[in-house]
Amino acid sequence: MSVFFCSSPSTARSLVTKVAAHRRVLSFLYPIDSLRNSRPSKRKRRPQAVREMVSTTTPNFESWFINSLANAGNCNKHNLKPLHPTSFFSSRRPDLSAKRRQIHNLTPQRQHATKDMEPKNIGDEDSEPNRTKEELMELVDQYDGESLTGQLPIPDLELPSLYQPSDGPNLTVSDKEEDEWPPPHYAWRASPETEKKLDRLELLLSEKNPDPDLAYQIYRDLPKPGVPYLDSGTRHKFLRCLYTVEKKDEQSMLRYLSVIDDMKNTAIPLRSTEWNSAISFVARYVDRSTEVEVEAALHMWRDMEHSAGIKGTATTFNILFDVACKAGKFVLAEMIYKEMLTRGLEFDRFHHVSLIHYHALKRNGDGARAAYKALVEAGEIVDTIVLNAMIAALVSSYEANAAHNIYHRMKKMYLEQPEPKLAPRHYLKQREITRRLKEIALVTKTDLASRKLHQRNSIIAPDLHTYQILVRYYAVEAGELDKATRLLEEMKQFNIPIHGSLFLALLKGFAAHGGIRYTDWTSERLESVWKSCVSAAGNENLDVFLSKWMVVWALKAFSKCCGKRRALQAWEEVKVHWKPDEMELVFVMDKLTLLVKEADKESNEDSKDREWLLGV
Repeated sequence: MSVFFCSSPSTARSLVTKVAAHRRVLSFLYPIDSLRNSRPSKRKRRPQAVREMVSTTTPNFESWFINSLANAGNCNKHNLKPLHPTSFFSSRRPDLSAKRRQIHNLTPQRQHATKDMEPKNIGDEDSEPNRTKEELMELVDQYDGESLTGQLPIPDLELPSLYQPSDGPNLTVSDKEEDEWPPPHYAWRASPETEKKLDRLELLLSEKNPDPDLAYQIYRDLPKPGVPYLDSGTRHKFLRCLYTVEKKDEQSMLRYLSVIDDMKNTAIPLRSTEWNSAISFVARYVDRSTEVEVEAALHMWRDMEHSAGIKGTATTFNILFDVACKAGKFVLAEMIYKEMLTRGLEFDRFHHVSLIHYHALKRNGDGARAAYKALVEAGEIVDTIVLNAMIAALVSSYEANAAHNIYHRMKKMYLEQPEPKLAPRHYLKQREITRRLKEIALVTKTDLASRKLHQRNSIIAPDLHTYQILVRYYAVEAGELDKATRLLEEMKQFNIPIHGSLFLALLKGFAAHGGIRYTDWTSERLESVWKSCVSAAGNENLDVFLSKWMVVWALKAFSKCCGKRRALQAWEEVKVHWKPDEMELVFVMDKLTLLVKEADKESNEDSKDREWLLGV
């Protein structure tokens, strides 16, 4: 295994070669000392250039592989010979009974013990509502007949082989514990001072929820390279700590991948889960994925399979499928889907939800319904996350009434429960529930009775994401302020606190629909919303803060509803409560200058119209 890592180029250099041309981004994987004392930001940002990067020459095969896949979404000539439509792009589910998942042999250290899946605190079956498959299907409106809108032919494209012939010796990869390098309990000999730092790191990692910032700071204080000083158990715990973050951003990505680069430079192999984490970081560290993230994720996948010799799992392909969809590379997403079928990988709840999201981006409500039906028939547990995906898909498919019906059924099902349960707010608890639901679906595929018990105890209730989807639609797209405010009132019923994204949606609504007579989007209501927003931003218990986009949309709303003078007054008020950095200040001032110029132009046009009417 170590031969692969010594002979392959640094992940940092190969990724930077690809990404720097589009976004002058700092090396993904080089250790960055400046991160030692930095703190994570609340918002995801596009990376900025920190220093000039020297581009290296990319091997011919690597360039061909990345370009052929990353550009497949825009290739027209491959659409001339379509295949028969497959299930998730039509209204039928494929027969996967003959294709079982290929289980990769793992060492005893890499095997995970299956936890007890017995339901807890379950009362009498007859006294609680039984969520049968029919009831789950009734949550989403289903139409009779086979829809033609959801049938998308998959191009006759084949993924290039990941295993190219090599001129070197025939090498084999072993997952046996005795063949692992370095051995599980082996680590470099450390000085007494380094031993104290290692003990401090191990003590931190033994906590339930260790702080990734503090763990990384301790790691950076170790002699370089720090990874060889960690034994196998500590190393894997450390990587898991760095990956477990609430929101992926530039800093958390660089922090994680710098450790991965240290491992590659010292010929220490990675587990498949750690490769998947790296792919996920390069694909999802920004709010909106583009072809740059797609190319970086494909490069990391190629490095995983071709250089390290570790085959991608269902999770790997789900990450690639997800980033391809979000970047609008739908043909590439279908190729990845086809590759999963070719490898015989079974779909889990993550991939089913990604398929619903795929059809949402295609604005295909019937396709989303077919994907939801396949999820239910596959025995996956339906919960709030699944139904939120359906609500978002139907809203984007111009079926807002159908989406609102799902919301009402979620409320009804919640109220009918003997002991109503709400989704946890903390992201670690949410991750734990999602992981457990995935495991439950695996162990109850042939146990229908146990699956019904788990489905009956799943959490189906509106959460913050439910209201974010609906409020954004009614405020920004539909322009129905009364429905948006009614949803905000109903949040109290589920004990959901106000969130900054909801204020942002309302401000966008005023900017889009305000300034018109006989409308609900009046200047008085805008003043009330803005006053509440500023007040909530001062409450440390609420997830509301003034950001550059919040300020910009507030200024646009005031300019539209109240005029230029009130917008300038609002800016003076904002500066009392908001302390932006230099880049944020420049951004807002540029937007404010444009608003003032537009207001002056409109004022001059109105003056000329009045002069013409008066005959001046």
